[in-house]
Amino acid sequence: MSVYQAELQVQTKGKGTYEMTDEVEAQVRKSGLRNGIVTLFVQHTSCSLVIMENAAPAARRDLERFFDQLVPENQNFEHNDEGPDDMPSHIRMALTRTSETIPLADGRLPLGTWQGIFLFEHRRNPHQRQISLTILGE
Repeated sequence: MSVYQAELQVQTKGKGTYEMTDEVEAQVRKSGLRNGIVTLFVQHTSCSLVIMENAAPAARRDLERFFDQLVPENQNFEHNDEGPDDMPSHIRMALTRTSETIPLADGRLPLGTWQGIFLFEHRRNPHQRQISLTILGE
């Protein structure tokens, strides 16, 4: 069993979903590993990772609008150190995931036809997000 690790960066422009499938697949190729698991972990508390529809942008826009309605910014949260979108972004992160684990089979990610890997940014302002990638395999 071998271990390959890398750090990925995603530059966001504010709230939204940012596809990172190509970057993850490039790291899989670079690792030289053929079979195992790929784990991604985002190192922030105001964004998350999701595997989501990658062909129809409307599906991601619907997801984003749903979260805006589910956790609106106009509530009276005690924690607002970085503005009115601070605590809502933490709640949105808690309702989604900070990590994803994906199988590695024959040197590729066996994602479904319409699946992509996305960073889900919950803050309004641009951010540079760090994602830790670990591949365990052979």
